[in-house]
Amino acid sequence: MDKLKVGVIGATGMVGQRYVSLLENHPWFEVVVVAASAHSAGKTYAESVHGRWKMENPVPDSVKDLVLLDVKDVKTIADQVDFVFSAVSMSKDEIRAIEEEYAKTETPVVSNNSAHRWTPDVPMIVPEINPEHSEIIKYQRERLGTKRGFIAVKPNCSIQSYTPALSAWRKFEPTQVIATTYQAISGAGKTLEDAPEIVGNVIPYISGEEAKSENEPLKIWGHVDDEKKEIVSAESPVITSQCLRVPVLYGHTAAAFVNFKQNPTKEELIEALESYRGEPQKLGLPSAPKQFIQYMQQDDRPQVRYDVNFENGMGISIGRLRPDKIFDWKFIGLSHNTSRGAAGGAILCAELLKEQGYIEKK
Repeated sequence: MDKLKVGVIGATGMVGQRYVSLLENHPWFEVVVVAASAHSAGKTYAESVHGRWKMENPVPDSVKDLVLLDVKDVKTIADQVDFVFSAVSMSKDEIRAIEEEYAKTETPVVSNNSAHRWTPDVPMIVPEINPEHSEIIKYQRERLGTKRGFIAVKPNCSIQSYTPALSAWRKFEPTQVIATTYQAISGAGKTLEDAPEIVGNVIPYISGEEAKSENEPLKIWGHVDDEKKEIVSAESPVITSQCLRVPVLYGHTAAAFVNFKQNPTKEELIEALESYRGEPQKLGLPSAPKQFIQYMQQDDRPQVRYDVNFENGMGISIGRLRPDKIFDWKFIGLSHNTSRGAAGGAILCAELLKEQGYIEKK
């Protein structure tokens, strides 16, 4: 297969590094451009990440000698690629502007950033949950004046640890949810060595995280409104959350409580989790986990140490489902925050968009 040519903008940060690492030997995509700030431009990729490479595997041979371009040199980059993954570190206004600038060069943008998550005609996709939201792209292209350029985003990393379970249970009509997340330090782009303040500590505040946790699932469960030409969020369930940073490298854990309009049994809830399949599984996408959600029967699972890499970090682990004295049920969820929650989720989204015909060779 003739691979699509990909650029990674914001390639030197932790999420950018994860993109580069996961795309090594990808069957459909080939990284041909890496870009970062003007300060890094002109160095080889290996030089730019020397001493700050945070991935488990070494810098891929296929990218180590690529010369970094300036992320703001949009036309030069766009001329060389079929689409880009965005992991740039700028202000939200700057990110919104530069991602639209790329889209207007007829270069699709699949973004890890939060800047466009609430742009009404930008789909925020978890491929197993809301693949149909890509239908909004036709209206976004109308607004941007493009034929093939558009922006799609993936949601916040922390919601991946409980939103998939709630999605599997939508038929039981969840009405209220409490979700407390215990989030890895890599979610802040750091390692335990980079963040001595987290060692032996729990920090009970992550800027902006609780609003994302409470609102983003509702957009994912929303629908494309053809009259308004936007995605309209679902009205329920009502979600309230607290988000804590904990001394773990990879893996966001959630302790969640849920009320249902229906009255499902434990057996029905577990069966719904284990049988849940989405478009990535039906299509056999390269990055798709065969089992999207696993339910773990052991009392002390899921655990980050043993379960965060389930399905190469692309699967979700749920456990400790039990009745609650105030809510109907409570459970524990675990997801890999830089694989499923960040770069891996965006790569899976790009694979879906390619199969749907939205991303193709220029």
